[in-house]
Amino acid sequence: MSAELRADGVTAGYGGDPVIRGITVRVEPGQVVSLVGANGSGKSTLLKSLVGVVRVSSGTVRIGEADVTNRPPEEVARAGVGYVPQVDDVFAPLTVRENLEMGGYLLPPRDVRARIDHVVGVFPRLGTMLSRLAGKLSGGERKMLAMGRVLMLDPAVVLLDEPTANLAPAIARSLLEDHVRGLASNGASVLVVEQRARAVLAISDRTYVLAGGEVRMEGTPAELSASPAFIESFLGGTVPR
Repeated sequence: MSAELRADGVTAGYGGDPVIRGITVRVEPGQVVSLVGANGSGKSTLLKSLVGVVRVSSGTVRIGEADVTNRPPEEVARAGVGYVPQVDDVFAPLTVRENLEMGGYLLPPRDVRARIDHVVGVFPRLGTMLSRLAGKLSGGERKMLAMGRVLMLDPAVVLLDEPTANLAPAIARSLLEDHVRGLASNGASVLVVEQRARAVLAISDRTYVLAGGEVRMEGTPAELSASPAFIESFLGGTVPR
């Protein structure tokens, strides 16, 4: 299953003044596209608007040819979108297996076992802890479970909000390189919000920089890494003057 994600001119917020304004983003099948920016720049709000959690006041969101603008989250999921939020990404009182079963809630019961087997093939470590409570997992294991849960519906588009938050640098790098990039290698369109700009650039095909609720820069990692403004703001370096 594959489909392009297209957001055109999206303006959205929580009532009152919009948080994001006129944002256009595209992600093609097999691509990892990243969103970077300071806290409060609107990155998470954009993801929530794409999946129907936050209402879009203008603009459109399309998955392939389907217009999913302001559709309820369950309908967006049926259209092929998997969303992993930054927090509350697993059901802590449930086992790993039960979390995966919850991820397959739209599937016929007879298909759930086969999808669990598929997810375990993608994340073999989960196969060794199916009976363990999710609340007992490490941070990296929780993120694997959260991604595995959305894979239960074989999504064409995967949205990830800060997948490496609170993870040690080595674990974060492995998660991005092995698993986030792996989702795209299997044909998904992956849009990832990430604070670790240098690490996410290493796996991205294209990056959008948000500031003040708007896209201020965009380009390939090579293009942005050659930008003095980007280097000073996000890569922690300085540019000779």
